[in-house]
Amino acid sequence: MKDLVIAEKPSVAQDIVRALTPVAGKFEKHDDYFENDRYIVTSAVGHLVEIEAPEAYDVKRGKWSFAHLPVIPPHFDLKPVEKTKSRLNAVVRLARRKDVGRLINACDAGREGELIFRLIEQYAGGGKPLGKPVERLWLQSMTPDAIRDGFAHLRSDAQMRGLADAARSRSEADWLVGINGTRAMTAFNSRDGGFFLTTVGRVQTPTLAVVVEREEQIRRFVSRPYWELHASFAAQAGTYPGRWFDPEWKKDPDDAERRPERLWDEARARAIAAAVQGRTGSVSEESRATTQASPGLFDLTSLQREANGKFGFSAKTTLALAQSLYERHKALTYPRTDSRHLPEDYLPVVQQTFGMLADSPMAHLAPHARTALAQGYIKPIKRVFDNSKVSDHFAIIPTLQAPHGLSEAEQKLYDLVVRRFMAVFFPSAEYQVTTRTTVVDGADGAQHHFRTEGKVLVKPGWLAIYGKEAAAEVADAKDGDKGQNLVAVAPGERVRTEAVEVKALKTRPPARYTEATLLGAMEGAGKLIDDEELREAMQEKGLGTPATRAAIIEGLINEKYLLREGRELVPTAKAFQLMTLLRGLGVEELSRPELTGEWEYKLAQMEHGRLSREAFMREIAEMTERIVRKAKEYDRDTVPGDYATLATPCPNCGGIVKENYRRYACTGADGQGAGCGFSIPKTPGGRTFDVAEVEQLLRDKRIGPLEGFRSKAGWPFTAEIVLKHSEEERNWKLEFDFGDERSAEATGEIVDFSGFEPLGPCPKCGAPVYEHGANYVCEKSVPTAAQPTPSCDFKTGRVILQQPVEPEQMRKLLTQGKTDLLDKFISMRTRRPFKAHLVWDAEAGKVNFEFAPSKFPPRVPAAAKKGATNVRNTPANAKKAAPSAAAKAPAARKAAAKGAPATRAPSTRKPRAAAATAGLRPSPALAAVIGPEPVARAQAVKKLWDYIKAQGLQDAADKRRINADERLRAVFGKDQVSMFEIAGLLTPHLHADGSA
Repeated sequence: MKDLVIAEKPSVAQDIVRALTPVAGKFEKHDDYFENDRYIVTSAVGHLVEIEAPEAYDVKRGKWSFAHLPVIPPHFDLKPVEKTKSRLNAVVRLARRKDVGRLINACDAGREGELIFRLIEQYAGGGKPLGKPVERLWLQSMTPDAIRDGFAHLRSDAQMRGLADAARSRSEADWLVGINGTRAMTAFNSRDGGFFLTTVGRVQTPTLAVVVEREEQIRRFVSRPYWELHASFAAQAGTYPGRWFDPEWKKDPDDAERRPERLWDEARARAIAAAVQGRTGSVSEESRATTQASPGLFDLTSLQREANGKFGFSAKTTLALAQSLYERHKALTYPRTDSRHLPEDYLPVVQQTFGMLADSPMAHLAPHARTALAQGYIKPIKRVFDNSKVSDHFAIIPTLQAPHGLSEAEQKLYDLVVRRFMAVFFPSAEYQVTTRTTVVDGADGAQHHFRTEGKVLVKPGWLAIYGKEAAAEVADAKDGDKGQNLVAVAPGERVRTEAVEVKALKTRPPARYTEATLLGAMEGAGKLIDDEELREAMQEKGLGTPATRAAIIEGLINEKYLLREGRELVPTAKAFQLMTLLRGLGVEELSRPELTGEWEYKLAQMEHGRLSREAFMREIAEMTERIVRKAKEYDRDTVPGDYATLATPCPNCGGIVKENYRRYACTGADGQGAGCGFSIPKTPGGRTFDVAEVEQLLRDKRIGPLEGFRSKAGWPFTAEIVLKHSEEERNWKLEFDFGDERSAEATGEIVDFSGFEPLGPCPKCGAPVYEHGANYVCEKSVPTAAQPTPSCDFKTGRVILQQPVEPEQMRKLLTQGKTDLLDKFISMRTRRPFKAHLVWDAEAGKVNFEFAPSKFPPRVPAAAKKGATNVRNTPANAKKAAPSAAAKAPAARKAAAKGAPATRAPSTRKPRAAAATAGLRPSPALAAVIGPEPVARAQAVKKLWDYIKAQGLQDAADKRRINADERLRAVFGKDQVSMFEIAGLLTPHLHADGSA
């Protein structure tokens, strides 16, 4: 009988095979596994199975109501993760083999790894344990010796029972709270009709609460003016700056904004400035040596924070890049880690890695690696090597493989990791810190104190690795960190106050969260908990895991709870409404990190056998029932909260419009009564208005197009919102406008574009293009006073597949041939988002999509490479060789089984012809400007504009007019043209191949 070893990732399976080969014999490689006489080694690729409610308990989204809540199934079914279904089937087939007598769980050493294995085993057994003995390989290092030692000391299934129970309980508890909480809040918010999806979760909602609470602090903040005095002092050796401070200052526990250098009275500040101007003072100095050690190795969260701060990468982007460097390039170790340390037996691997870096062609890194090896910097230091700080995985470090062919972003991230990896072994940076106090004898008879600080880098140590960027690597870096020194002052020398500046400043509110600071807040969320036991339970955890935090932030953005504004994360009206709802219903535990702290405390007790799984799940079920009951039984008209009063009056009676939980409603002239009856919902179509949007809607009677609406079935859509007056109700009511009203062309109604700014020339006829209703239209495609009968048909939507097309993007399309890469299109077929440029397709005569090229070139199968040894290595030949060589062996086997020849007739299908997008030949006159190569019309216009801008031919007084030079006169036939004429003037100069 054989042992089946199931690892969590293919790379770990390969490491296990390499470690076992010397003691267990050579392995034969198959598609999904390795096998020898004793072992079969295979792997998952993360989670292959997930839990779901039995079909009888599953409620489809369109029927989410309190009648179907709470959903607390007596047990959970399992379903395959769709994208890894084939891998799951392969592992299950191996587990069910009759010659497999024992399963060895080699998934990652932690709760999540235990869950991955247990769900696979249960699925293989048809919903029950498979019935084969299970043992646990517990690895905290991936060196061959550590792996072999792990196999020599396998843990029993009984030893792992507590961890397995905790893993299942955490997964099921998250499902119960997330599913029931989301459906209950959605049902509550959808009582007035429509479908208002309101997602909540144990990690997602406390993370959102952190951002909302910071925004509330910013909104409540009242800025206060203060003044600082900055003086310049003249000594014999030169001048130096100093800032006034109060030597008697003491910290005020009731006012955190008070500082020793701040003056809160302008008159006093100016009096001190006048008193010290031109006066002399004495100088005293205190100098001390300090050291600064490098920051620790990266875990995923610290890497995401650093990459966001340095390069502006989102947490999701950093994870994707790190995953590519791990999986595709084999250049970094496993990135989804929460450890910043290495196993204690990893010193030889680290030395080999430095050797690889020293010998690599990376000139910006190799010299520092050679220095470390030559100076013997690589030592078994505790801040780097510590088994007690290594959990499922160790810190992110470079592997022994030097990378090649990295993208610019991948190279940036790789350099970030390598520099940090080398820095932790280099000596600390050494500084000389000088604090100088200048005491000026003022004209007012008082002494006034000024402080000057200098910090000089004496020995760079690890900062040498960062060169000119060194100061940015130091916490609280100042100018002195870059090496500036202070002007020397002789002992006993009196200095003179040359100049004094009174700076008027204001206190600033706390900064909004960026992804970097929010990741830090999630990681340190346990510090917010008052209860000591719960805080201890969360000390190493925080909100979410390093592997899930990026997805949590992206989920909050996708659900329109957060917006990205530059690097800042800003909560939306929907986020504030959710927090108001949770507070009003009395279920605030969903928004507090204490919930995670409590769970972690109880799960830790379960792991050690001090709490049963049944007792924990009973408490979760009771909590779930209480959340649903609170929402179901809430019967007041509104939820208490901090609501806005609008500046724009009621459009019906001029009264004051106020916000409540569900609506914006008129409250009469005094703001206290029932008003005239005008009101609009806060959340039409499941999208919550911001106050500024409602102000604009009341003022302009129209806003949009806005995205983020959902139909009753839950599908997203984009529309304009309009206020229309109802004669029947004698009031204004809100309606969606999808831009499908009858066109001006159909009604014959004259359209007036005077006062509107044209966006560019029509690609069909060259006339100006304007915004008109829900579309961008050519001036000649609608009836106008100048041309009542339309002669052109150019029209394109302001919203295409739910992607709003801003006027600036349409301007680029018309003048340059295509827009920027837009990322909010939603496929009608798959309902999935996609990215594309909008381009003018001259052949089709319409706006079309152009997709960005894939970052990853298509992989050529090994069989194709082998079969193409004598064929020239071109993409075309690779494509031909790949299918033939890869299919050859299986085809032969099938043919032999059927007694048919093992050959296949060549396909009669012709390759699809490429669109002829570049078939217009420029005339000699135009070729003198843009070159003689055939081009598409849009490309010709773009090249012409490149020429106009390069030669500076736009009129200085009116940029829309072009002053022709000698070459352009031959094309235009006159000295000056309008930008709107250009496309039409090019038509005679562009010919299809073969035409005259």
